[in-house]
This record gives sequence, structure tokens and C-alpha cells, in this order.
Amino acid sequence: MSSPASRPVPPAAANLLNLRGAVDLSSLKRPASPSGTAPSGTSPSGPPAGAAQEGQPGAAAGGPELKVNVTEANFQQLVELSAQVPVVFALWASYSPESGRMVETLDRIVASYGGRLVLGAADIEAFPQLAQAFQVQAVPTAVAVLKGQPVPLFQGSAEEQQVRSLFDELLKVAAANGVTGSLDAGGAAEQEPAPLPPQHQAAYDAIEAGDYAAAAEAYRQALKEMPSDHEARAGLAQVELMDRLQSVSAQDSEALRTLAANEPDNLEAQLGVADLDVAGGHVEDALNRLVAFIGRNFGPERETARVRLLELFEVVGAGDGRVAKARQALARVLF
Repeated sequence: MSSPASRPVPPAAANLLNLRGAVDLSSLKRPASPSGTAPSGTSPSGPPAGAAQEGQPGAAAGGPELKVNVTEANFQQLVELSAQVPVVFALWASYSPESGRMVETLDRIVASYGGRLVLGAADIEAFPQLAQAFQVQAVPTAVAVLKGQPVPLFQGSAEEQQVRSLFDELLKVAAANGVTGSLDAGGAAEQEPAPLPPQHQAAYDAIEAGDYAAAAEAYRQALKEMPSDHEARAGLAQVELMDRLQSVSAQDSEALRTLAANEPDNLEAQLGVADLDVAGGHVEDALNRLVAFIGRNFGPERETARVRLLELFEVVGAGDGRVAKARQALARVLF
């Protein structure tokens, strides 16, 4: 049986999975602590109510361990596990009243997914390197890791339905990248990835070859055959973004940013910088830039910017809170 991790992440998908820019998780790897010994610096107050107990995923005698208290000793194992199932990290701190509520909510929701997700509760007071690696600005924060790549989810509290929507999107991205495993009573079980639809496979092969134009054409064909194919629509937006960016050098990027700053109504400059910001993880900056341009302009340029903004919504993901906020802002400037 082939491993779900054996299929590499396409460049476009890898970009989607790393919207916050490069994060070197391998730098957090530490030698394993002696069995049963807590890592130094553990918060004396312990995890909030509902947080995971320290252990190894899939090792519980009575069933799968879907909740883990993240330590320096087991962090790397969880990153490796993300090649089989998405791992959701709940970063909390004892000084944050919302932390306990968030961990309890995620604990309950992750358990309802039947082993397709794993929750890691991480006390950033005991493991500050993790907060630095994930570029966390506030707690509580939820970040997923998929095939070793961080996927920002949300900060602060969140309604259960919103969290479920985010997790559903996360599992779709996971499946598109061959991560379809689950944890059962026997531990981490590898499963054969489901075959991709023909046009999706053609797009994937083209992405692997670096031919983004061919990948885009395959996704367009998939949409002709099934207009409601949301995965094809998101894939098309991703590969078109990658196609636009592949010829942009660092020098070109700086020149483009300077031009956009000096000429706020230069359509091509604003579109180009929005692309760069999404690819670099500055999602809110990118979306706000285009919303502001749309609010200042009319006619064909306004429509071009609106269409590009909708494409970037697809790249970031419909379940992302930043997209929901930008949609509201767009409605205000349009109507």
C-alpha cells in the first residue's frame, strides 16, 4: 500500500498551505525527554480544562488518542503525523481567559471527526519557540499543520459552526494533497488516496511539470464539465496566481511595490502587489488593497479589480475569516 505522504504537494497547493510565509518547523526539533518526564518550563497551572493530556497519538489502549499536550519532546512527531492526518495546534496561555474555551471547543469538534484530525494543545508559556515559529501575535490561536506546512486558522474565540467550516475546508485541502489517513484503534492507519477526477489529475501532473498554463486549462475544462466543482475553481485560482508570479523577480517585486505606493490608482501595480502579498502571507493587506482600489475607481478597471479579488478569495479559502471580512467590505464599496 502506498503512503498518502508519497504524493508530493504541488507547488500551487504548497503556496496555499503556507500563506504566512516560510516557517522552519524543523528548528523546533528537540531530543526526546525521558518517558514520563515533563519538559522544563511547563506551566505549573497545567493545561486549561478540556486540553489534551500528554501522550502519543494513536497510542491509547482504549482507542485512538486524538488529543495531545504538545511538548518539545513530541512536537516533531506531531509534525510527521501531519503527513497522514491534519494536526490542529491550539496555542494557549494561562493569562488568556479565552484559551480554555477555545481548547474545549476544539477538543469536542476534533473528536467528532472520527480520527481524521488530531488536536495538539500547546502552552506557549512553556514552549515559547512554538509561538515564534508560527508567528503568533495573540492567544489563543489555532494553526493547523499539513504535510509539515502551517495553515493559519483563526485567533481568539470562534463559533462552533465557523470552526467546523474551517475544518471541512482543511480536510478538502488535505485530500487534494493526498492526506486521507485517519487514526483508529490500531493507531495511525495509512489509506490509499482516492483517485483524482481525470481533469484534476491532468492539472496535478501539469503543476508537477511546472506548466501552470496547462494546469489552468485542465481546471477550466473540469469547470465546463461540472460548474459546481469548487475544488477545480479553487485550483484554477491557485495556478493562475502561480503563473503570474513565476516570472516576478525580487527586484521586480520591489519596483512594483514602489510603483503601487506612488500610484494608488495604477491597476496593474495594485493587482501585482496584491498577488505578492497573498503569496507572502499578507492576506489582509492584499484584500484590503483591492477593496480600496474598487472603492476609488469605476468602469472597466473597477470590474477587473473585482474579478481578481474574487479569485484571491478562492486562493485563500471561503472559510477564512479574512475573506469573510473582505467580502463585507467589498459589498460596502459596491453598494
